[in-house]
Amino acid sequence: MKVAVTPRGTHSSKALNTSPCYRIPMKALGLVGGTFDRFHKGHRKLLNAGLSECKNLEIWMTSDSLAKGKDHRIESWDKRMKLIIESLGTDVQDRISFHILEDSYGPATFRQDAEAIVCTQETTTNCEKINSLRLQNSLQPLDIIIADHELDWTGEPISSSKIRRGLIDRDGKSWLHEEIGLFDLSLNRDVELSLKTPFGILIEGEEEDPKLAMREALDRISDSKGPVIAVGDVTVKTLQDLGRPADIALIDGMTKRQKWAEASEIDYGLFDIVLNCSNPAGRLTPDLYRCCIEAISRFGYGDEPDKSQSTLIVIDGEEDLAPLIIHPLAPIGSVILYGQPGKGVVIRFTDLDAKSRCRNLLESMDGDWSGKK
Repeated sequence: MKVAVTPRGTHSSKALNTSPCYRIPMKALGLVGGTFDRFHKGHRKLLNAGLSECKNLEIWMTSDSLAKGKDHRIESWDKRMKLIIESLGTDVQDRISFHILEDSYGPATFRQDAEAIVCTQETTTNCEKINSLRLQNSLQPLDIIIADHELDWTGEPISSSKIRRGLIDRDGKSWLHEEIGLFDLSLNRDVELSLKTPFGILIEGEEEDPKLAMREALDRISDSKGPVIAVGDVTVKTLQDLGRPADIALIDGMTKRQKWAEASEIDYGLFDIVLNCSNPAGRLTPDLYRCCIEAISRFGYGDEPDKSQSTLIVIDGEEDLAPLIIHPLAPIGSVILYGQPGKGVVIRFTDLDAKSRCRNLLESMDGDWSGKK
């Protein structure tokens, strides 16, 4: 496997997938371009289509500067390359090489040694344009290998943008079991023990003055573009006092399972929407699930930040388990803040690992699962 940094190229790839059109003999060299963020099942299908017909495949990945201009949540070029290598395995590493793309066509218009180009149906027009330019340069046109889409659980093509929005995983599956939201989920011993494992970054601070730890937490998340989600009255009130109200806040009027006098000082007027729900201690109810979905939806998924609305969820009961629902629903890059009594404030970014862990914990909780428990 080779890594080359070259000054040309960029092919804006979206949901890339496909079934190869088999050609014999194998082409000596194929080209494929794209962003390849959060390498997913569709990307794999695209590359497999190229490798099934080409002895060697050059993977031209969008540069960091172009990728960040498209979406700030796109991972670095190095991370994208590493995930492709890990996902494809060792069998094909001597047949692939990686290159940085900086323009619309990459090397495809002038490379004499290339024989094929790999794409999805949506990008065939770009490939045809490349072939037209090649003919103008007195070069043979490239064979166009078209890969079919890999579909997600909704029947739509898997795409990196849907993964970044937090809607699907890299296999196109939903982050939440289809029955979640239909009945109460109850904490059990196994899940309770799992929750004792640290799940975030603890910023230590004095309980008497939570602003100290919260200021450091805000410094740590200053580059985050996702919503800041605060769970717990003290956390919500502290953010309010520091002049940075949460984008989504969940309160229950309690701290340490005792009524908290200062809860009355939380300013509901700082939020665009106020929702109310019931959620007893040790449970996750359909009522809370509904409110979390609405709050995330109103804030948005990073596509139209000027239309984002903030939400306060007022819970009759307890909000402690709410992050288990919020992480699977939230877009990548969201930040959940919550207090750890006597220790400080915990920061947990919503990423694929957080979503996966919460999905597993939710499906391990007690509930009226059909055919499961």
